[in-house]
Amino acid sequence: MGVKYFCFTGEYKNMDSVYEMALLIDFYGQMLTKRQFDIMDLHFNSDYSLGEIAQQLNISRQGVHDNIKRSKALLKKMEVKLGLVDRFNTQKNKEERILKYLEDINKSNMSEEDIAILKKIEDEIKNV
Repeated sequence: MGVKYFCFTGEYKNMDSVYEMALLIDFYGQMLTKRQFDIMDLHFNSDYSLGEIAQQLNISRQGVHDNIKRSKALLKKMEVKLGLVDRFNTQKNKEERILKYLEDINKSNMSEEDIAILKKIEDEIKNV
């Protein structure tokens, strides 16, 4: 169960779903039309309300809602077919586990050279 927050539209949003949608936009957003991308970016990355987006893009609030609904379905469909976000999350989890293993190594009996090598490995993993 994720953390919920109150947004300006008067609804509660689940932070996990907002994060998930932001990732989907990051990975697949360029496959949307420019209009769809702009609406999704404003809503999920800039936290604009439907009314604010409608006013800025000079369309109806219902048009914004319909566009978001279609775009979300399209992004989720792309993720099911391509799985890029899932692979990204899997790699990130593996990275965190490996860094934890490296952190847990008892370095008290190691030479300075070996400690320096472990530090380089940690740095390289963090930069991946």
